[in-house]
This record gives sequence, structure tokens and C-alpha cells, in this order.
Amino acid sequence: KQKALRSPWVIGWISLFVIFVIANIIMIYLAADRPGLVVDDYYERGQDYEENMLKRMAKDPGWKMKIDAPEFVDVGKPATFNFSVIDKSGVPIEPDSVTFYAYRPADARQDFSQVMTKIEPGKYQADITFPLLGVWDILVAVKQGEDEYTEDYRLSAGVK
Repeated sequence: KQKALRSPWVIGWISLFVIFVIANIIMIYLAADRPGLVVDDYYERGQDYEENMLKRMAKDPGWKMKIDAPEFVDVGKPATFNFSVIDKSGVPIEPDSVTFYAYRPADARQDFSQVMTKIEPGKYQADITFPLLGVWDILVAVKQGEDEYTEDYRLSAGVK
């Protein structure tokens, strides 16, 4: 009866099972520790998604928005981000507000925002310091009255 426990096949299958269980315990622990980017009212927001997208597309003014990010963004050091917005005919737009949002896909607790400063009509600027190394999702929101329009960008802070 002890001969079966000495067989390399039985030892191999038991080892695979133990590795599988340990790997799953580690993954469950890591998943519980990372909050991610989930909104609290995801169901309510998703119910009228198609209708809201059609409304948003109908109201689209056709503005051309551009985020100018530095080639390299270092962690803990300010980096200057520029943003420009013009209408269909190339005339600079002067919206009510322009806000820079930085989202950390791995940890929503690190998200932050900053109002961008107007440097001339249609051009805005902000000095941003990223606290952590890695991937950040950038969103610049332009608010004009009740309407909000966004431009997105993804960067890796501290990575050349």
C-alpha cells in the first residue's frame, strides 16, 4: 500500500493539485486586495447605455481636442501637460472648465484630478506629478454649460 505513494505518477499528480490550490489561494487574496475601477451604480448606468450614447452622439459639436503629453514622465517629478480644443473650422474654443483626470487602473485609491490653467484661447496647461510607477489613464474633460466632452490618453509613468 505504501508503494503507490512512492510512484512518480502519484507524486506528480499530488504535486500538481497542491500547486493548483496554492495558486488559487494567492489569486483570491490578490483579487480581494485590489479595488479596480468599478463604479458603485454600474447597473443603473448600464441600463440606458445605448440611449445615452445616441443622445451624446447627436449633441457632439465636432470639436478637435488634443492632449500633448511629455515623451517621458518621471515618478514624483512634475510634468507639463498641454491640451488644445478647436471647433470644426479651427477657431479656438473657450469652455467653462477644463479638468485633467488621472486614473490608476490597478488601484482606484490613487486617482486624482486637477483643473487646467488657460494659457491662451483654446489652450490649457497643467503641471502634474504622478505618485506611482506604471500605467495611468488620462482623461481631460471639457465642460461647456451642461455638456461635457472628453479626450483620453494612456501613459506609463517612470518607464522609458
